Amino acid sequence: MKLTSNTILITGGASGIGYELSKQLTALGNTILITGRDQAKMDRAKAAFPKIHTFRSDVSDPKAIATLYEDVTKQFPELNILINNAGIMRKINVHDKAGSLEDITREIEINLSGPIRMVKQFLPHLKTKSEAAIMNVSSSLAFVPLPISPVYSATKAGLHSFTESLRVQLKNTKVKVFDLTPPATQTELLGDFDVEDMKGASVMKVEEMVQVAVKGMQTDRFEIRPGQANQLKMMNRLAPGFILKQMSRSVDRMLRTQNNSTE
Repeated sequence: MKLTSNTILITGGASGIGYELSKQLTALGNTILITGRDQAKMDRAKAAFPKIHTFRSDVSDPKAIATLYEDVTKQFPELNILINNAGIMRKINVHDKAGSLEDITREIEINLSGPIRMVKQFLPHLKTKSEAAIMNVSSSLAFVPLPISPVYSATKAGLHSFTESLRVQLKNTKVKVFDLTPPATQTELLGDFDVEDMKGASVMKVEEMVQVAVKGMQTDRFEIRPGQANQLKMMNRLAPGFILKQMSRSVDRMLRTQNNSTE
């Protein structure tokens, strides 16, 4: 699809992959709107790219999504591309008795419920455009989980599945549906993880990953698998037990540490 002269809304656009998407898509001559919960981050993004427009919003809050829709479509009725990028990733030890039942599902509300609700809210508007698109940013962990991040991995598998179904349901419309499945990418999302947690992973530079994403959209590659994402999908088909064992090493270490601390 043509990636110039569009009006693009990017959730979580003030940091990480969203920030780099804002940068590269602005350079192509698009009007960029970003959302986020952290006003300071959005202010920094605005300072870096004065032409972008910011909207403080929280994708985990249905009421905030409804308000965002009213504000965005009123100010920018030409909106024709939605990129669901906002997400969080945490290490979670299910043996840990701390934390509430509400907290354990935070990633579901942001990473999975958020994009589904955004699509529900914005789809009628997008369908009125002569050319439109939705891109959901899932993860290579949609193909094989990282067991130290069980909820995150589950949300990305769910988002990948939802995106495939969405593409089928919209096949007779002008709305194109893209699934971006980044591998481990050099952003603050990995801030909760140490070197041992990421051992064996080839961490991709965010600039390179987004370049692949942009090219994928331009060439209508609806499942965009940069870097190691291709390998993970293939390995999970060929040797699922082996690749899951490799991805489980960080949990093995976590359990050893836990056992040693309780002895």
